[in-house]
Amino acid sequence: MKDIKEMYQAADWKQEKHAPVIHLPAFSPGTAMAITVNIGEEITHPNTTEHHIAWMEVYFLPEGGKFPYLLGRYSFDSHGASAQGPNTSTVYAEPYVTVKLKTEVAGTIMANSYCNIHGLWSSSAELK
Repeated sequence: MKDIKEMYQAADWKQEKHAPVIHLPAFSPGTAMAITVNIGEEITHPNTTEHHIAWMEVYFLPEGGKFPYLLGRYSFDSHGASAQGPNTSTVYAEPYVTVKLKTEVAGTIMANSYCNIHGLWSSSAELK
């Protein structure tokens, strides 16, 4: 039986349109820091009814911490579908989020995403 952790894929986001891209500010203890995560920065990811990013999650693992904190779970539910059928709407949600984090300790930001065709993806970046 397969374990879910074996299903997560990772790659360099400059060459893979499914990998989450994490942009971090310089670490500033005790100050709210804006963290952005998006999909398809260098290579655009399709955003159609048939092929889209359905959701992303962003976590923070403090240095020395045992478990990460879930900073946010984001659902992208508009992919061009309407009552008239697939790709007939003008409304498309883009997989791009900004979350603010305030912490006294450095750590790791981790992001997961789900493409309805290509499955689970993950990436991480050091906040230090």
